[in-house]
Amino acid sequence: QVQLVESGGGLVQAGGSLRLSCAASGRTFSRYAMGWFRQAPGKEREFVATISWNGGRTIYADSVKGRFTISRDNAKNTAYLQMNSLKPEETAVYYCAADRSQLVPSLPDEVDYWGQGTQVTVSS
Repeated sequence: QVQLVESGGGLVQAGGSLRLSCAASGRTFSRYAMGWFRQAPGKEREFVATISWNGGRTIYADSVKGRFTISRDNAKNTAYLQMNSLKPEETAVYYCAADRSQLVPSLPDEVDYWGQGTQVTVSS
């Protein structure tokens, strides 16, 4: 069992940057793959990025490649999502996810654990 708490969301202008953090409880954080999803109003939750337990492998949605970076610090039980060059259409609630697989599945229904989300608003 792992509990996830996101932070770092807020209001930013288009083209700006934010770094989201996901703090995990428990002593087994390093056993889990971590990931980020987002959900805009009226839309389905969508995959953003995932990172393996040791950080050796990452996968990104095509829409964020080259602008977003996922990372983790197992000593701090924390995962991060650095978001650069943000666009207004990326306004959404961003959710942290953890999974016992090698990587977090891209389908939300298959994810083991979720955080409660943090709001990111990108103004034009």
